[in-house]
Amino acid sequence: MVGLTGLEKFSHLEDKIYRTIELTKALRQEKENLERELASLRREMGNLLSEKERLEAQVERLLAERDTIRMKVEAMLDAISVLDPEIVEQVRR
Repeated sequence: MVGLTGLEKFSHLEDKIYRTIELTKALRQEKENLERELASLRREMGNLLSEKERLEAQVERLLAERDTIRMKVEAMLDAISVLDPEIVEQVRR
């Protein structure tokens, strides 16, 4: 910047200040966008965790129900085996 007048130096400084202001505005906007996206992702994660817990409870309930049904079927097969052992052997194959 050799040979620049005071007004030219001031003009360069003014340009730098305006570019800095524009950059600051853009960064603030980007920050706000990222904060909104983060909040949205946190809500979504909360919903997914709730869904996961619901599904885990459902799986546990279904497994317990399966075990109950299995015990009932085995009890029926035992009762049938008293009457006819050949039928039970064929069913268990």
